[in-house]
Amino acid sequence: MANIFEQSTSEVLNISRRHLLLGAGAAACTGLLAGRAQAADDSWPGKPVRFVVPFAPGGSSEIVARSTAAELSKLMGQNVFVENKPGAAGNIAMQDVARADDQHTIILGHIGTLAVNPYIFDKLPYDPKKDFVPVSLLAKVPSLYVVHPDLPVKNIAELVAYAKKNPGRLSYGSAGNGSAGHLAFEYLKMTADIFMLHVPYRGTGPMMQDLLAGRLDAASVGASALLPFIKAGKVRCIATGSTARLPQLPDVPTVAEQGFAGFEMTQWYGMLAPASMPRPHVDKLAAACAKAVKAPDALKRLQGDAAEPIGSTPEQFAQFIAVEQGRWQKVLKRAQVKPS
Repeated sequence: MANIFEQSTSEVLNISRRHLLLGAGAAACTGLLAGRAQAADDSWPGKPVRFVVPFAPGGSSEIVARSTAAELSKLMGQNVFVENKPGAAGNIAMQDVARADDQHTIILGHIGTLAVNPYIFDKLPYDPKKDFVPVSLLAKVPSLYVVHPDLPVKNIAELVAYAKKNPGRLSYGSAGNGSAGHLAFEYLKMTADIFMLHVPYRGTGPMMQDLLAGRLDAASVGASALLPFIKAGKVRCIATGSTARLPQLPDVPTVAEQGFAGFEMTQWYGMLAPASMPRPHVDKLAAACAKAVKAPDALKRLQGDAAEPIGSTPEQFAQFIAVEQGRWQKVLKRAQVKPS
């Protein structure tokens, strides 16, 4: 009996030793894999990051993208360079980035490419839900309603009266069909029950050239791009689309103040990555974005141009996009907006 007991005890001890060794080995492997994952995350980005802007230079997108990119370059230890790639209401750039698999290409998401294009194009070369992962909502920019100084209107009421007295005579420009500027004016037209001819351009910059030259009567553009021209007297601001007056334009009333309660129109910009980007990289990028848009230099630039810095989590940005898609789908259907 003693021999059997001693043999059993020895077997139990041997089994325990084997379990301990196996456990230690598994823990070591787990630690090694975690260490490698952490090392991979720490080493990313391993080369310059391409930040694509799906519009021509000169608009609010340019200010938000370049302010963010400059700070990300400092935070991430790699150059984050902005590349403008306009065309087809942003679809060309979105398709390009959707197919990027180098793990170092990201894109500026926008109300147009994410909440408009899915409802005005019969077929898109990208799927906004499947081909991209939201990273961070970077900033919101209130839309301003402006007219050329030669137009004899100083507020929304006078614009509405002039448009009704001169049907079909007034024109307004935008960065393209389905752009934020297009939506803003269609929203105003629908609310005020007026008609104005829409003239789409390939970007805010080209549109502004014609507005400043008097070849257009009006436009709605993000505050960032318009403030210098308003201050210089080259365009007249007749209303803001924000819920409250802007500190930069304290004498300009909101659309809501001028008889259209509840009216609000803001543009928004966020960062997207291709769906193939690993989640650790997405999280690292989101955390850096939250710091970047509120860094002193970026904050001064953004707020100076009336942009509101946000810096959200991927989940918050995804929820925001879903709400905006539901909102604008109704407006687009009613206004019968079609791509050019």
